[in-house]
Amino acid sequence: MSAKERIKKYRETGGASDLVRVEVLVPKARRDEIVSVAAELRSAHRAEKSRLVEFIRIATERYGLRVFDNIDIEKLNDLPQKARVVANALMERGDARAYAMGRKMVVQLGDGR
Repeated sequence: MSAKERIKKYRETGGASDLVRVEVLVPKARRDEIVSVAAELRSAHRAEKSRLVEFIRIATERYGLRVFDNIDIEKLNDLPQKARVVANALMERGDARAYAMGRKMVVQLGDGR
């Protein structure tokens, strides 16, 4: 596999699959500021992803078949989609604690409906 193919695969399915490359023209003196803001955005994004993964892991451990009897989240390839499906299942089929966890997931996703 060539380097270009490897980079393309990483951007499509790897750790950077949900990030986009942005090129901007900024004053030379402010370059470091833009780079640090971008690093903060990436860090916040990774933290959000890890929180969603942790929510999904805890939900499957605690509620398993009781809540997810006919749901296969492995077929979904997008983490926010998986979290949304899990949150809805928790709120519809779980107990009060499951509902609270589902609401936390919905708030984390920014869908505070």
